[in-house]
Amino acid sequence: MAVSLVSTPTSTCSISISYPRNDSLAVSPRATKLGRALPRPYNGHHHDLICKCKSIGIFTSHIHHIPGLGGYRASSSMLFISATHSMDAEASSSSYSSSRNFANRGRRGYRHQQRAASACTGTPEENNNNEGGEGEVDTDKNGEVMSLPFVLTTPLYYVNAPPHMGSAYTTIAADAMARFQRLQGKKVVFITGTDEHGEKIAMAAAAKGQNPKDHCDRIACDYQALWKDLDITYDKFIRTTNPCHEAIVKEFYTRIIAKGDIYHADYEGLYCVNCEEYKDGKELLEDECCPIHRKPCELRKEDNYFFSLSKYQKPLEELLTANPNFVQPPYRLNEVQSWVKGGLRDFSISRATVEWGIPVPNDSKQTIYVWVDAMLGYVSALLKDENEPTLDNAVAGGWPASLHLIGKDILRFHAVYWPAMLMSANLKLPATVFGHGFLTKDGLKMGKSLGNVLEPKDLIDRFGCDAVRYFFLREIEFGNDGDYSEERFTNIVNAHLANTIGNLLNRTLGLLKRYCQSTLTIDSNSAAEYNPFKEHVMELVEKARLDYMNLSFNSACEAVIDIANAGNVYLDEHTPWSLFKKGDSSAEEAAKDLVVILEAMRITAVALSPIVPRLCRKIYLQLGYPKNDFESISWGDTAWGALKAGQVMAEPEPVFKRIEDLEDEKLKNMKATKKSGKNKTKAQQQGTENACKLTNNMSTITEF
Repeated sequence: MAVSLVSTPTSTCSISISYPRNDSLAVSPRATKLGRALPRPYNGHHHDLICKCKSIGIFTSHIHHIPGLGGYRASSSMLFISATHSMDAEASSSSYSSSRNFANRGRRGYRHQQRAASACTGTPEENNNNEGGEGEVDTDKNGEVMSLPFVLTTPLYYVNAPPHMGSAYTTIAADAMARFQRLQGKKVVFITGTDEHGEKIAMAAAAKGQNPKDHCDRIACDYQALWKDLDITYDKFIRTTNPCHEAIVKEFYTRIIAKGDIYHADYEGLYCVNCEEYKDGKELLEDECCPIHRKPCELRKEDNYFFSLSKYQKPLEELLTANPNFVQPPYRLNEVQSWVKGGLRDFSISRATVEWGIPVPNDSKQTIYVWVDAMLGYVSALLKDENEPTLDNAVAGGWPASLHLIGKDILRFHAVYWPAMLMSANLKLPATVFGHGFLTKDGLKMGKSLGNVLEPKDLIDRFGCDAVRYFFLREIEFGNDGDYSEERFTNIVNAHLANTIGNLLNRTLGLLKRYCQSTLTIDSNSAAEYNPFKEHVMELVEKARLDYMNLSFNSACEAVIDIANAGNVYLDEHTPWSLFKKGDSSAEEAAKDLVVILEAMRITAVALSPIVPRLCRKIYLQLGYPKNDFESISWGDTAWGALKAGQVMAEPEPVFKRIEDLEDEKLKNMKATKKSGKNKTKAQQQGTENACKLTNNMSTITEF
């Protein structure tokens, strides 16, 4: 192993460490405190570790886990450490750029080089530009550095109406990321929930003749039911009507008051009820319509409390310049920088005309602005059940967040208002705010306010959970807008899940049953010896891993599907069915070919499990594994060599049905149910008639 130290003009230093694949990683004596925190090599891939150091040679022991890369982080000034290992134990060491971790690999290379420092590779401390926090770390009672959780959030969804596909899209993406991080061995806190205060909710409840709380209870249940149908594995579901949340919001508000960042004033302006926000005239469409909801804004004059956003103009500019990962993708960062550079105006942090909300401390005539209330749900959700509802206790549960996943329509709140308020309250900032695009229908965003909603429950009932999850994550480049088409949906799902993955597994297991009694005759390592197919699969797996880290779900899907594509080509070229008929050594080669393909399918099941967990579980069961084995898989299981000689496969059966076959089956079941219902009704009717006759007879007997 060799170590090189390269200083930079900014008084930081870069250490590049080169070591053999099987060598444990060590560093110089001056960095022994760092050394114990460094990870061992993983499958010959690169590990980048970011920590901070005020000057060359001054190391900090305060190393924390980087959410995306699996490295570590610290809370002082910047030091970049890159650990590089290769097959050559004598490889020379040189300074190493982190961007090389995202260099082209596999056949096609990456289309998202601009995300080299991805949404998930930044750290909250690095992205923090507020006062305080210098040198602050998390250690246990023995002084050992504690690994911070990967805290991932969706928006808290507004309950003025039932959930729609736009809400489901964000949550499916968040769930895929949460599942991937768990596969990586991270402790994940996946937060979602419902935003239950505000004028729109009071109006929606009144329209149905309900009180707001009953309305919120009903819609919150709808969200939880949908997340169950979509296999969403959230850890925390926070509702803003929770009393503990209210206590934390009030404490946060009081802290900002103490900072001198809230003042009282009158305000008159154009207000969008759907956005719950005053609009600047220059951003409106014709007839003073909101550009998002396409409805006229109302002229309102209110006596409110205001947050001094303008005070944070310079800190926000510095944050966005110094930490470009704070807002992702890069074109969203450009939008936010444009807003900030255009000049920030103080905004109303309370409402005098909204009764359904959290009262302003010491002024019960006003309620706290719903966006302040809602975003604090990311913090209050971290409160442990046994703790008192205080801001400090909630923060201790895992704040700051690693990643906020949101729609681009609420980017301003999360990337401008939210960090400014956190700075004011002297809290750390989230690592990254990722604003994805809209789902469109007829060129317009799908949403409750526009009335052009695509119902996720209908899609799930027709096509199944995995089909819905796969289409929206595979078809749409995460970050951009995407359009739903039923024809495209059917074509993509059939081609990839049924025809490519399902067909490859089924035909391979069929051959194994016919010629090997469904039993592997050789282990997968021996079967793939000197076989370039194995290396190709490993390249695609690594590409998928990096794509997941970069939130490039469509590219990750593409890489994994290419494993199955390559498997189908491999079978067609090697024709094991012909080799089996020849017998002797040819039959042995054919048996090896089947093991190679089945090992690739096992790896596919692990690598695609964040996207389509039910399908991948079925694949594992088909490969002869017990039911519980799939629940304990990790990304390390994508390494080649798990299948063993003598392992018995399950009876071959389709793991994913083509959509038209699925619909035909459902139609037959409906007809059968209808017919059964008619027969049942006829039998019930006959039974009722007999019962009536018996009753009449008994009555007659009684009368005598």
